[in-house]
Amino acid sequence: MTPSPNQKIDKAGIALRVGLFAVIGWLGVVLFPIIMNPVAGIMVTSALSVFAAAALANTIAVRIYERGTLSDLGLAWTEFSLREFFIGVGVAAGAAVVILAGPLAAGFANFQPTEGSEHPWLSLGFVSLVLLFGAAGEEMLFRGYAFQLLVRSIGPFATILPTSVLFGVAHLTNENSNALGIVNTMLWGVLFGYAYLRTNALWLPIGLHFGWNVTLPLFGANLSGFTMGVTGYALHWKVGGLWSGGAYGPEGGVLTTLVVVALFFAVQRLFPERSEN
Repeated sequence: MTPSPNQKIDKAGIALRVGLFAVIGWLGVVLFPIIMNPVAGIMVTSALSVFAAAALANTIAVRIYERGTLSDLGLAWTEFSLREFFIGVGVAAGAAVVILAGPLAAGFANFQPTEGSEHPWLSLGFVSLVLLFGAAGEEMLFRGYAFQLLVRSIGPFATILPTSVLFGVAHLTNENSNALGIVNTMLWGVLFGYAYLRTNALWLPIGLHFGWNVTLPLFGANLSGFTMGVTGYALHWKVGGLWSGGAYGPEGGVLTTLVVVALFFAVQRLFPERSEN
């Protein structure tokens, strides 16, 4: 991980490293959509742009300042990697199923047919791949090199809180965003940061992020304001936006607030805090 426990970096050095990372990441997020926009839709452009920007920012920072290995990004492959990723996917997907299947069973929501893809399974596979890149990109950007450097330098609380606020603010421009949706996104940021602390790696945060994101479209629900429309049906709510999240999707509702809090306890229970290798 980065930096090594015995490595001392002064405040100016920390600011320089974090600043370089932030500038490269921001430029990537701004410029990559301009390059990709003519050939990709908004969801694909957004996900792949974030992934490309995060990969570039992490690679350059690590090459300049560290040993230049995947461990410096929280992506070192260990005996725990697959377990962390797939448990993250399963736990978050299960949480999404609970808050969507429950209202369906209670009659508070139903499915309505829409104009779906002619090849729904191929479309769903493509969307899932895009969402995986998007989840990995956001985790590398918000919980990557700069985040890990700050955790070691100024402590977990002082790092997780502000980066989670930035994570929420970054979603302000999403279509149909609402106040509770942004607050929930910040809570997700805190959860992902906590998941990193429990495992000293990004596999669990990426798994949690992807598991949640890929399950909502399966139910025809909007994801952070994006309508996927890949399965030929949409989730129609019979309750107000406080519970359903409105056009932003379930992430803009109070059910997501509750489930994120529950996921903190699940992560704590499933992953005893592990010292670094």
